[in-house]
Amino acid sequence: MKQRQLGQWRVSALGLGCMNLSQGYGAPISADQGERVLLEALDRGVTFFDSAALYGFGANETLLGQVLRKHRQKFTLASKCGLLGVDKNGDGKLVRVIDGRPKTLRQTCEDSLRRLQTDVIDLYYIHRLDKNVPIEDSVGALSDLAKKGHIRAIGLSEMSAETLRRAHAVHPITAMQTEYSLWTRNPEIAVLQACRDLGVAFVAFSPVARGFLAAQPLDPSAFEATDFRRTMPRFDADNWSRNTQLLPAYQALASDAGCTPAQLALAWLLHQGEHIIPIPGTTRVDHLADNLGAVDVSLSPALLVRLNALINQRTVVGSRYNPQANLDADTEKFPSGENN
Repeated sequence: MKQRQLGQWRVSALGLGCMNLSQGYGAPISADQGERVLLEALDRGVTFFDSAALYGFGANETLLGQVLRKHRQKFTLASKCGLLGVDKNGDGKLVRVIDGRPKTLRQTCEDSLRRLQTDVIDLYYIHRLDKNVPIEDSVGALSDLAKKGHIRAIGLSEMSAETLRRAHAVHPITAMQTEYSLWTRNPEIAVLQACRDLGVAFVAFSPVARGFLAAQPLDPSAFEATDFRRTMPRFDADNWSRNTQLLPAYQALASDAGCTPAQLALAWLLHQGEHIIPIPGTTRVDHLADNLGAVDVSLSPALLVRLNALINQRTVVGSRYNPQANLDADTEKFPSGENN
């Protein structure tokens, strides 16, 4: 497996986003299936695994701890704090809450260490910006955790270039994680350049456009009730019918490149810069193998030009998030008339 630099670590050029194993795209898969995916990824040379306290409200970290504890020295482990499930009404139903208060971040780290069955988390992200807490205070709390040896490095997720620079002034930031793919270009506004300037790795989640750029055609009307793509405007009936018109030409480009559609999406990202590390997620071993094949795909400059012209913020219709989720993300927005 080819490698890239992530702070102090050399990691696989493609990591594994683990959220899918516990939530997001319908009912969670079985623990046995999750174990198969994790161990297959490790066997195939993946050395960067990405989780979060939010995923499955702790279930994802628990799964990783149970399956990968014996292999802890073989990979770089990332998790996230600052976005968690809270029983706000006392009825046992957990809801997402952004909480960047130092006390909360310290407690979340303790809980994550226990679930992950490890003494230290290599890369610990602040999952979302708490707009009621200065980023300096949140990063300061993680800096204290690093001094105590509970974490090794600090990351940010879905935050702006300005927030990154403010955070980096408090403690070196190792990685910024944000959605980035052919159909989500927001990082190109400012964050990618800020990462280059500061020597920060960029971790790209949802690099296959939430399945849009995979080989198997999606049918949003068949999504399960718990599939969060149901809340995303790009999958609305009207937007979807327009977005799918891009796929025949995209699939033809994949054929020209001699790769699968998912590999083309991932290879495009890998060609955007050596500091970019995509973390595709999957629940299937065959899809995992397909994704990892992208590290060996070489794209010509001419094909990259055709790709960029075909799928971008002007040709894709619909916002990537619903209004509330857009407010929760601190990322830069395109001018009116372009998708976000």
